[in-house]
Amino acid sequence: MILKIERNDDITEILEITPEVFHDRRGFYMETWHANKFSNSGIDAHFVQDNHSKSSKNILRGLHYQIKQPQGKLARVINGEVFDVSVDLRKHSPTFGKWAGVILSEDNRKMLWIPPGFAHGFYVISDEAEFLYKCTDFYAPQYERCIRWDDPDLAIFWPVPAGQTPELSEKDSCALSFHDAEKYK
Repeated sequence: MILKIERNDDITEILEITPEVFHDRRGFYMETWHANKFSNSGIDAHFVQDNHSKSSKNILRGLHYQIKQPQGKLARVINGEVFDVSVDLRKHSPTFGKWAGVILSEDNRKMLWIPPGFAHGFYVISDEAEFLYKCTDFYAPQYERCIRWDDPDLAIFWPVPAGQTPELSEKDSCALSFHDAEKYK
């Protein structure tokens, strides 16, 4: 597997990964994780949990993080298209409070490495999307936190059509502002 790994222009610790895809008349094949090859490319992670979600158009999930047991995530979309957002919550970081957004889709087959210390969320652009992500720590609901998707201090440019509001979970509807949310030291 040959990986093309690009550092995000806004936050260099966010890595966009394009795997080599082998096509033939039967379909395609690609490796989505190989510990040695990813480690050699700068992603040395031990994953303990895989998650899979399916969402309809105009659903926004996030911005979620765990204040203890922070999770690094390797994310990808196997059906549809999403706008994926990561927000740096590490107070000591030069990119603290900055965000990075990337389109992930079944067509571009990109994967995204989001290291621990970031809030994460995505907005579904297509009619539906299936989103998969590997995590470096277990889900711990007692430590889960959520920041408002439309926080003015973050000023995230979500691709929500004019005049529409994304559909949110109850938890996301009650999210805190960036100012009031807990951050990493």
